[in-house]
Amino acid sequence: MTQELIEKAVFVGIIKQDDDERKVMEYLDELEFLAMTAGVEGDRKFVQRVDRPDKGTYIRSGKLEEIAAYVEEKAINYVIFDDELTGMQQRNIEKVVKCAAVIDRTSLILEIFAQRAKTSYAKMQVELAHYNYILPRLAGMWTHLERQRGGMGTRGGMGETQIEIDRRIVKERISRLKDQLKKVDRQMAVQRSNRGSLVRLSLVGYTNVGKSTIMNMLAKSDVFAENKLFATLDTTVRKVVIGNVPFLLSDTVGFIRKLPTELIEAFKSTLDEVREADILLHVVDISAADFEDQMKTVEKTLKDIDAAGKPVYVIFNKIDSYTCEPYDEFSLEPKRKENFTLEELKNSWIAREKTPCIFISAKNRTGIEKLRDDIYKMVSEIHAGRYPFNNFLY
Repeated sequence: MTQELIEKAVFVGIIKQDDDERKVMEYLDELEFLAMTAGVEGDRKFVQRVDRPDKGTYIRSGKLEEIAAYVEEKAINYVIFDDELTGMQQRNIEKVVKCAAVIDRTSLILEIFAQRAKTSYAKMQVELAHYNYILPRLAGMWTHLERQRGGMGTRGGMGETQIEIDRRIVKERISRLKDQLKKVDRQMAVQRSNRGSLVRLSLVGYTNVGKSTIMNMLAKSDVFAENKLFATLDTTVRKVVIGNVPFLLSDTVGFIRKLPTELIEAFKSTLDEVREADILLHVVDISAADFEDQMKTVEKTLKDIDAAGKPVYVIFNKIDSYTCEPYDEFSLEPKRKENFTLEELKNSWIAREKTPCIFISAKNRTGIEKLRDDIYKMVSEIHAGRYPFNNFLY
């Protein structure tokens, strides 16, 4: 993607009959943040109320013409849809909307992962996810593989013969990548087995909630942390000692709603640290308006990677950024979650949930000592059971 010139994008979503309009707009806000992470500036959001997506163009023709006119007038580079498009939908939309590329949420996330992948292992995982994504869409792709250029999308045409050639190329690359990843996975499994029986904790959570910052504080390490989505792709494992008790702490890729199935499959082996952890430290951005939805997304993803059912300790981070909407005590409307002060939110959460939790600010180091004490107690309990005759050493 060219960085010298500012590239702009518009975002498109639909509101179905049972959808919450506020949530749909939140999803589009997140889509804009994704685009910003990829280096593209958001310009405008388009939504349409429909019973179901149009099979041919996802949105109705009138809205599509409106978007096309806006794109031409404002010289928009990308039109990004919040849901996955079929190859046919993508091709039909491109016939009407003239811009650099029409892409969907999955394509955008794959682009970000490709930009963020630093190690050869992460690059292979992202490449595998990319080919698994394009394989069923080859008939609607813009040009064949040998001529693909950089960026978030390309245009062009292809005949039936070329499609079959490309399908074979993609399948061969998928097979080769799977074989390469299996070899690396075996090496990583040996590395994990060599760590012995140390207690393992794994930081999990929605993307951009502060996991890497917490990792850096607890492990005194230098894991890359940035206020962008998917700052961390590779799993990082550090040995940590709190008090007199050692344990292993891992930081993993963040989750996100509508995380492409292709990426979940490709990164399953990377997330072995999560599956093998004794305790999951679920980090939550308490300042996010939809933090409970984000928590549900994380819980669903943990289930998808076969890591559900483990002991969980919830770390509500970013209390320094938490704000609440003023509430009129004389109002006849009931108090909403948005009207809760931080203390009221704490009390309501603790009262209704049995999951142990803590409220902190990693940025301001508020609550960090209690976090360390709580982790020490949890790890010590497991440690004592695992090494019943060696506790005098610690």
